[in-house]
Amino acid sequence: MFYAYILKSIKDSGYYYGHTSSLENRIISHNAGKVMPTKGRRPLKIHYFEKYKTRQDAIMRERFFKTIDGNG
Repeated sequence: MFYAYILKSIKDSGYYYGHTSSLENRIISHNAGKVMPTKGRRPLKIHYFEKYKTRQDAIMRERFFKTIDGNG
């Protein structure tokens, strides 16, 4: 199973979009400062996620989220 997700920064109220095969571990990594784009934006909480059968589908949904925000 793969996930497309949106995190929200408690610090600056901004959003981060990503995809992963392990949602719980990925959020732990973000909040531990191991992911450079979100290191200075901690703490983060899960805002939204969707499950997909393939990594490609999760990547496509992540790209869609970024397009909505004007980052894609």
